This record gives sequence, C-alpha cells and structure tokens, in this order.
Amino acid sequence: MAGASRRFLFLQGPHGPFFWSLGRRIRAAGADVLRVGFNFGDRAFWPERTGFIPFRGSPADWPATFHDILRARGITDLVLYGDTRPVHAQAIAIARAEGLTVHVFEEGYLRPSWVTYERGGANGHSRLMELTVPMMRQALGPREPDLQEAPARWGDMTQHMIWGALYHGLVMAGGRAYPGFRPHRTLSVQQEARLHLRRLALLPLHRLERMAATARILLGSFPYHLVLLQLEHDSSFTMHSPYASMAEFIEEVTRAFAEGAPPHHHLVFKAHPLEDGRAPLASRIRQSARRHGLDGRVHFVRGGKLARLLAEARSAVTVNSTAGQQALWRGLPVRTLGTSVYSKPGLVSSQPLAGFFARPEPPDRSAYRAYRSFLLATSQVPGGFYSMRGRRRLLRAIVDMMLDPQDPYAAPGVAPAILRQQLHILSAMR
Repeated sequence: MAGASRRFLFLQGPHGPFFWSLGRRIRAAGADVLRVGFNFGDRAFWPERTGFIPFRGSPADWPATFHDILRARGITDLVLYGDTRPVHAQAIAIARAEGLTVHVFEEGYLRPSWVTYERGGANGHSRLMELTVPMMRQALGPREPDLQEAPARWGDMTQHMIWGALYHGLVMAGGRAYPGFRPHRTLSVQQEARLHLRRLALLPLHRLERMAATARILLGSFPYHLVLLQLEHDSSFTMHSPYASMAEFIEEVTRAFAEGAPPHHHLVFKAHPLEDGRAPLASRIRQSARRHGLDGRVHFVRGGKLARLLAEARSAVTVNSTAGQQALWRGLPVRTLGTSVYSKPGLVSSQPLAGFFARPEPPDRSAYRAYRSFLLATSQVPGGFYSMRGRRRLLRAIVDMMLDPQDPYAAPGVAPAILRQQLHILSAMR
C-alpha cells in the first residue's frame, strides 16, 4: 500500500483542516501531494506554499488549466469532497478520460459516526446505485448483520457551523486575490457568510422553539408521519431530485397527505439541522397546509435530534435524505421521492404517496441490515470531518483505503469474485 510513484491532487474539501491533515498523512506514506486552491479559504486551510497551486482564472478557464496540471505534474490520483460542484464535475470527467483514480469524500450515508469514501462518484453517482441487496448479501457471505445502535443526532453540527462561518469569512477577506472565483451555490460568498453567522447567533432561540414544538407533538395523542426536509441548496437535492425547490416537495407531500391520510393523523415537517433560513420553510408549510384544509394537523420542527420524533412516528417521507436510513433502522416505512443510494426494493416503499399515507408498507428489516452491514464493510469510514476527535479517528483508517488499488466495494475479504467482476463491468460502462 505504499504511495511511491503516486501523485495526489486535492481540489476542494470539507470546511476546516481535514484535507490538510489528510495530505500530510498521504505524504508520510511516500506519495507526492498537491492542492489546487480556488479562493483564500482554500489557501488558509493549506498552510504550506509548497505544493499549493492557486487558480485565479475564470470558470471558463478551469477545464484547460486542470488538464495542463495533470499533464505537467504527472497526477495519478484526484481527491475531492462532493462530485457535483462545477469545478469537480469537470475535473472528474477529465480525470476519468486520463485514467486517474478519483477519490470522492461525502458526508456519511450512515451519519453521524461515519463519513463516506468512494471511487468515481457519490450519492446518485455512487456505484451503490447499481448494486442490489442480493448482491450485497452475497458479498457479505456469512458475516453477521450489523446490530449497532441507530445514531440519535446528525453529528459534529456546532463544529461544522463554526468551520463554515470561518471559511466563508476567509473567502470574503481574500476575494481580491482570486477575482475569478465563483461559489458553486447561487448565493454570494457575503450572503453565505451572513447566513452562517446568523445561524450561530440564533442557536439559543431556535433551541427553545424546537423544544416547544417537539413537546407539543410528543405530548399529543395523535398518530403522525414525519417528513425529513433537506437543505434546498445541497447537491443531493439539486442534482438528484425532481424538484426545483423545497416548496414543490412540501406542496406535493401536503396534498398527498390531505388525500390519503386518515383524518385524525398529523404531518410533521422536520428541518435539516443546518438549515439557515435562506428558504422560508415555516411559512411555506403553513400556506400549503391551509390550501389543503389541514390547519391544526401540520407541524414544523426546526432541526435538532431526530431519534425522539422517529421513536413514535408512523412513517417517514423524504426526497433522498440520509436521515431516512435512521427510519429504516427502526423498521419504519419510508417513501423517497428522489434518487438515493438506499432506494432499493425491500427497503423503501414504491406506493403512490397518498396510498403510502393511508397504509404505509414497512421495510424488510433483514434486507436493511444486510445493506447497512455492506456499507459498514466498504464505504463508511468511522470518524468525522469537523471535530478533532472525528478527524483523528478517520485519518487512522482512510489513508490505507486510498492507497489500496481495490475499489472499497470490491475489497478483498468483503466482495466475492462475482461482485468484483460486476464492479469492473460497471466501471467500464462509465
């Protein structure tokens, strides 16, 4: 697993120092490490000048510049966080054509105690999309299904928020040095920074509001269905769902609930823990409930822990949130309305949404345990990006995985020959 003769090129990573720490560990294994920076935030989190390549051009200049870097520097491996932002999507396409190994990091599919590490793509571009549960069972062989407790919270939320606010502040402060930088989201860097700071300042108020809303639901005697909202600007929603906005999703769910749910059931919308208020979710939910005659039966909870609400819910609906897997772990019926790595027969319902609210079909719990065990044996790495403790745990395992020539989904001792052959075929088709 030595890194000799390999040269890793890092693009953009999670907010904070994780990529810098990872680069140092890979260099210690004997490989060369370089980093392209697109703004002053990238520069600040890569402290050394050696190996840092600033990109100050326009977005139109990036593909040609990236191609030149690969050729001039002899790059063998590409490392990035998230595969859908424009600079990453363009780089991946070029890297594949050049025969590079593409290492993709993403938030854990089984968060909060893990992160996702895959080759070639994540979420809707993951190789998990083409793997069936029977294939996963065959790969696991006699391995015991995972019985770990389902996580109760999202993870290093406060650290994530702090690193995010600091990153966007640094991008703003050094904007003149990178005149061509354009954020991959629709808001400006200044707007992103203000939202991060506002969210931090309002944490105490939001906590009180959340406690009151949760108490009303848990102390009520009504059955309820849980809707797991996502960040409207997150790539899993923008790139892997049929909706142009969260308002469209809210309207479809509310309408179906009014059509199909028993009249004494309630609907609970739970916001993502990192929701920053850029989308007026509460008012949109109120308006949709009023349009469909559901006043008094629809509730909104602002972020927070999920376990207490899941414990007594009848079902869960989402576009493709990873939180849906917490519902599956508990045996709750789940309906997804977008593309996700866990939208597989036996796991999520395929019922029409109104029919799902009327009589939701539960998942095959043994199928989900096989699916979860397969992920834990392959792409889910213990640790986290944002806390010091999480990074230490992650770094202990991830470097060997990156240096291994085998795809994580075809690791020796995990996948039999038939699955490795299938992964080879899928890779050749990309």
